[in-house]
Amino acid sequence: MHSSATRVQEHIGDPVSDAPPLDRDDLEEVFQDIQADIRFDHELNGCLNCGICTATCPAAHYYDFSPREIVQLLWTENLEGIYDAMQEKIWSCAQCYTCAARCPFGNSPGGLVMIMREVAIKHGMQSAKDVLRPFSRVMLKLISTGNQLSPDMIKPDHFADWGPNIAKVDAPLKLLRQAIPMPTLNTLETAWEVNLKTSIELYTIWEMTGVLDQLETIDENLFDVISDIMDEKREDYEDWLEDQEDEDDDEDD
Repeated sequence: MHSSATRVQEHIGDPVSDAPPLDRDDLEEVFQDIQADIRFDHELNGCLNCGICTATCPAAHYYDFSPREIVQLLWTENLEGIYDAMQEKIWSCAQCYTCAARCPFGNSPGGLVMIMREVAIKHGMQSAKDVLRPFSRVMLKLISTGNQLSPDMIKPDHFADWGPNIAKVDAPLKLLRQAIPMPTLNTLETAWEVNLKTSIELYTIWEMTGVLDQLETIDENLFDVISDIMDEKREDYEDWLEDQEDEDDDEDD
């Protein structure tokens, strides 16, 4: 009688560690969410373990990251290894998709990483919170003004990751903005003016596509602040519409 071979790794737990294994139900739930993504079957087709993806990966040269490892973990359904990779390694990927262009099997490790990142956010993993926390200021600026960045955000203490070169950003921004002829650019709070209707439409897109649900999982305080801001904007827009209707009625009279 021949034994039936399987690529799936059933073992959970590190045999040389005293740490208790993670709950299998939780691990299976995470993997099922990854596997259920409509992109999963298009991004994972098999693996020769050739290493071409890792050899050409820019991130692999500087971080503890290997596209081949990601594919192997998912291909063998190594639940604990997948969970472990989602705690740090998946956040090293630069999403350049060089791996997808090189893989002889047509795999896309970068695409798989994107799915894993979204699932990490859905499950409120600490790694996702830590990675996305620095972007909270940008998200708040985007929702409140319609701009992702503004001149008043370009300050040395706001961009510590730029290293010593950020110290060179010491221009008289207010004076320079006043010299710009267009009046809409004479401000440091926004890069340009965004009207109320556009701002609400942007928020509605985030709301309908589930982005805000993910934000609430990652940063509840930021979610509450953004919700309050948008409630006020929606009220202002309703008031503006009523004023327009009143003006039209007065013209008809």
